[in-house]
Amino acid sequence: MEEWEKLQKLIDDSSYIVFFGGAGVSTESGIPDFRSVDGLYNQKYDYPPETILSHTFYRKKTKEFYDFYRDKMLCLSARPNAAHMKLAELEKIGKVKAVITQNIDGLHQAAGSVRVLELHGSVHRNYCEKCGKMYDAEYILQSSDVPKCTCNGYIKPDVVLYEEGLKQEIVEQALIEIQKADMLIIGGTSLTVYPAAGMIDYYKGNKLVLINSTSTSKDQAADYIFRENIGKLFSKITVTV
Repeated sequence: MEEWEKLQKLIDDSSYIVFFGGAGVSTESGIPDFRSVDGLYNQKYDYPPETILSHTFYRKKTKEFYDFYRDKMLCLSARPNAAHMKLAELEKIGKVKAVITQNIDGLHQAAGSVRVLELHGSVHRNYCEKCGKMYDAEYILQSSDVPKCTCNGYIKPDVVLYEEGLKQEIVEQALIEIQKADMLIIGGTSLTVYPAAGMIDYYKGNKLVLINSTSTSKDQAADYIFRENIGKLFSKITVTV
């Protein structure tokens, strides 16, 4: 039996699938993975990306933050790949009940997924810290220096920076969905970022599926492991009512 056929059978035999995804889900859409060999951490800047994308750096060097943010974080030309599309199709027929993502690119929603829990926020939501007015990603991309609101307040991306905590209500919703799942698919993540990585420990079923091109910290806990690019694997899955 081919690898994709094994995954197909698991999906066909499940009725409450929850997907938990990381950066690897979007790399096939052209969005760089922070920790890959060609990722942002291996490029040359005055400061490491992890420093630039911190709350402290945002407050102290806001212009430099936005220079990097516009250049490397706003990949607005990216389009959903096969993984995003198949997950959306599986949601439409009632198989996938929730997508939990560490990504901030909005590609799951662009593919048609509705029940998306964004652990780290989204580049598509930006708010004025003074009056609360919302702005889209295109406004940020076209702005210069530090983007400002019409009220002259500074605009901040609705993304979770380093040193900032996850939104508790999103975490709680994600944990509820993981506990309800009869199948938990973890894709495109090395499971190194906490507390998000620890959330999968709440799954108590017997269909914990890991799809990642390299090993993860949770391999021993997995019931099934697929060492393939997630988009390539999902492209072979057939969605039928």
